Amino acid sequence: MSMVNAFDPDAAAALPEAEKELIRRREKLLGPAYRLFYQQPVHIVRGEGVWLYDPQGNAYLDVYNNVASVGHCHPKVVQALARQASTLNTHTRYLHETILDYAERLLAKVPAELGHIMFTCTGSEANDLALRITRAYTGRQGMIVTRLAYHGLTSAVSELSPSLGDFVKPGPHVRFVAPPDGYRGEADVGAAFAAGVRAAIDDMRAQGIEPAALLVDTIFSSDGVFADPPGFLKEAVAAIREAGGLFIADEVQPGFGRVGPQFWGFTRHGLVPDMVTVGKPMGNGHPMAGVMMKPHLVEEFGRKARYFNTFGGNPVACAVGLAVLDVMEGEGLPERAREVGDYMRAGLRDLAGRCEAIGDVRGAGQFTGLELVEDRATKAPAAGLTTRIVNGLRERRVLISATGPGANILKIRPPLAFAREHADIFLDRFADALKANA
Repeated sequence: MSMVNAFDPDAAAALPEAEKELIRRREKLLGPAYRLFYQQPVHIVRGEGVWLYDPQGNAYLDVYNNVASVGHCHPKVVQALARQASTLNTHTRYLHETILDYAERLLAKVPAELGHIMFTCTGSEANDLALRITRAYTGRQGMIVTRLAYHGLTSAVSELSPSLGDFVKPGPHVRFVAPPDGYRGEADVGAAFAAGVRAAIDDMRAQGIEPAALLVDTIFSSDGVFADPPGFLKEAVAAIREAGGLFIADEVQPGFGRVGPQFWGFTRHGLVPDMVTVGKPMGNGHPMAGVMMKPHLVEEFGRKARYFNTFGGNPVACAVGLAVLDVMEGEGLPERAREVGDYMRAGLRDLAGRCEAIGDVRGAGQFTGLELVEDRATKAPAAGLTTRIVNGLRERRVLISATGPGANILKIRPPLAFAREHADIFLDRFADALKANA
């Protein structure tokens, strides 16, 4: 988590006594590795749609949580969960229809070449499984990820997640490449990113390591949100495939309609990945994730290794997943993500015309990165201002976070249920926080 959003004990002194006691209990029981959002943490007791509520009934506009993709506590999702949980919940070694119904629905939303899906509980597990399959298929170890990527928390994929901090060290088989940053980097982001991938491949081979895969979050959310121009990933994917490696699209954050009607981040680039990892929004908060893949990749793995996940693909999870797809389709949420996301970015760009601190506004669908700078000429990151804005919005009951190597990029990623009226609330309160803290 960025220090922009870090808990500040001094600021928390102003909290009500009940919240301060909760903080003391957390520290005693959960230890120091857990982190709280905001200098003054928020105590949340209820969620509905795009709103979260504290014990006093104050409503906070959620502009950050893509996990509750179709809205907090959506009644159709809750009903599906309760109905299946009251009937049966068990593992995948028994025959059951729901996992097959869900697999058919989800695989129908990806290119036909991706013919298999294997279920896990978390995106970390999904990326870990994809890594195992990749190495089993290729017989290689080398992995290429971006410089501030986040792909999960298991021992294996934490090495592929430099955003976790300096404590996690990559092995000799991992190479980091610069993200496709069109604001601070080369104008031709596709060529520059591909050049970085080729350089990583050459460096691996100089050390006697063969490349196994390029793994990217297709909207580069932890690196700072880089979406455009559509198609820029093609050259880098061609480079890894020419070297005998695979392309793994991590869709845990950009997938499931987040980028708009194209539904997946990789679709915007006209690509068919070798594997796609999914998680978070597919269960609207219920633990659910998986890997979709080209069938030939898992043939040998399946013959030689037994895969079993006690909870992955259980009947309750799959019933929830089906309900999420029903809501997305029935309420037209991917199309709404495009329409409302474009509307919100237009409003932010209008504000940028009046505020020098806004250096760049970028994104796709309902995923926006807004870069705050000290000076537009030097593009120096305005980390201090970003900290004040994030916490100023929290004071105005709007929940948001920040990312990027300079801790100066607002990560705007609300539930897909966000409508124009909610975008207007955000724009008004953001403008007010900017004016008060600039």
